[in-house]
Amino acid sequence: MAAFSAWFWNERFWLPHNVTWADLADPAPGVEYPKAGHLFTAFPLALGIFAVRILFERFVASPCARSLHIQPGVGRRAQPNAVLEKVFTSITKNPDSRHLDGLSKQLDWEARKVQRWFRQRRNQDKPSTHTKFCESMWRFTFYFCIFTFGFRFLWQCPWMWDTKLCWYGYPYQVMTPGLYRYYVIELAFYWSLMFSQFIDIKRKDFLIMFIHHLATVSLISFSYVNNMTRVGSLVMCVHDASDFLLEVGKLANYAKFQRLCDFLFIVFGVAFFITRLVIYPVWVLNSTMFESWAIVGPYPSWWLFNFLLLVLQVLHIIWFYLIARIAVKAMLQGKVCKDVRSDIESSSEEEPDTPTEGPRAFCHPPKAENGTRGHCVAAKDGVQNHNSW
Repeated sequence: MAAFSAWFWNERFWLPHNVTWADLADPAPGVEYPKAGHLFTAFPLALGIFAVRILFERFVASPCARSLHIQPGVGRRAQPNAVLEKVFTSITKNPDSRHLDGLSKQLDWEARKVQRWFRQRRNQDKPSTHTKFCESMWRFTFYFCIFTFGFRFLWQCPWMWDTKLCWYGYPYQVMTPGLYRYYVIELAFYWSLMFSQFIDIKRKDFLIMFIHHLATVSLISFSYVNNMTRVGSLVMCVHDASDFLLEVGKLANYAKFQRLCDFLFIVFGVAFFITRLVIYPVWVLNSTMFESWAIVGPYPSWWLFNFLLLVLQVLHIIWFYLIARIAVKAMLQGKVCKDVRSDIESSSEEEPDTPTEGPRAFCHPPKAENGTRGHCVAAKDGVQNHNSW
């Protein structure tokens, strides 16, 4: 283990040339530099955040949902049938025509009735609007609070107005209490998201979001250890700026406030584009890749840090592509278009009267009074995310 630790914490990887861990280990009185051990605080804090989430969803979000007439009940349940249930759980949740014909003969049911049973059984596993409302309300509350805290903190920091100050004097930059709290709270929240993702609403982009959370945790931890916290705080604030707009738009969708939902989608889309595809590359990536090169110079961990930031930018482009594609279809067709994501793998097989709805989707009610369907627009963030890197 000693050999592994010495290899992992190799100074020539983590620190610029002519800087050692000993140089950072004994700062002047009243001065504190980041240390890897500080990050362990995030684990008990993540458990605390998860506990707060459970209490918030039960005693705050759930009453709000009921006050908006969003009830926790489920829709029509499939008729109990041992044979079909065994097929559903063990063989397939979406039988083809061959399976349907075989089950129809075995049960002496019409094939259409068997198909309807499987559709109802799939929808039975679909989380209720009440559950999704509570989850989004928790995320909105956290994202809004952390963005407010981070923006107020950074407003007073000189490096927000001159990004070159992120690198002058590096790595001998003091870790202030406000910056430490900002970092640890963000890190704890993303640890809680990584673990809760396995019990939250199942979505088709599970793997992408897991990679996103993993990259976020890695970036926050990595930038803290080698004291790139100033530019790291800018990255977090840029991502926080649009995430809470996404969640409040989803809340409006679940509450069936159609016009408000449309307006919030437009605001979110604009904010996402400006923060993730303009400010992030022009303001942040320019500083981490070019200003830092001129002031500090490249070294191994510098290359890895910028690689992770570029991976995040690729995810931004993918997500904005999904937003734009659905928005364009909605404007051109003026009707419901299938969301590119869904809450569960089988959600595309919902009952005809159930609206397609994704975790990053703002959808109009399924049917208008004239019998036609309203349009649907979908949006995908970051960070289920989220307030994310």
